[in-house]
Amino acid sequence: MRIQHFGHSCVLIETDSARILIDPGAFSSGFEDQRDLDAVLITHQHYDHIDAEKLPGLLAANPGAELITDPGTHETVEKLRLTARITYPGETLRIGGSTVQVVGGEHAIIHPDIPCVANVGYLVDGGAFYHPGDSFHVPDQRVDILGLPTGAPWLKAAEAVEFLRAVAPRIAVPIHEAVLAFPAMHYGLFTNLAPECTEVRVLENSEALAS
Repeated sequence: MRIQHFGHSCVLIETDSARILIDPGAFSSGFEDQRDLDAVLITHQHYDHIDAEKLPGLLAANPGAELITDPGTHETVEKLRLTARITYPGETLRIGGSTVQVVGGEHAIIHPDIPCVANVGYLVDGGAFYHPGDSFHVPDQRVDILGLPTGAPWLKAAEAVEFLRAVAPRIAVPIHEAVLAFPAMHYGLFTNLAPECTEVRVLENSEALAS
């Protein structure tokens, strides 16, 4: 498996049989140049996870790619006049020769006065990679590589560390960092407080990790 980070929450997952792009949002860049995608997956409706300006062109350049979203993103998709498959927690998707399990269901709480929206996480090939979206959902499966949310209005550093410890992956790749002026501070916390089984690997924009 090869994982490429395009900044913030956007990652490209390449398996032996599929190319899957997750959360091409407005805080990410470089994903719009990708071709031969099999699917584009959206965890939830917030604009830092779905770039309404770039998504139509991305799909036009990848006519074989299926757009798959959580239940709450349908209004955005309809406004863009795009066709998407809505997926729900508990489902297992077949993309190329890979499987993607859909987990979670709700976005982490930003504030009690702000309504909670739908959010799904994606487990690729039985936990080889896990993208939780904006949530702290801990899957039942063992996770090899975790996309670890780093900074957000709904997130404290201590919560991210506890989530990292609960999932206890072999490798943690920090994502969702664009809102931080100095994310290296958080990366240091993750490295120092990670469980012994976990290596923290920071991927700069467009950098890839082969596992």
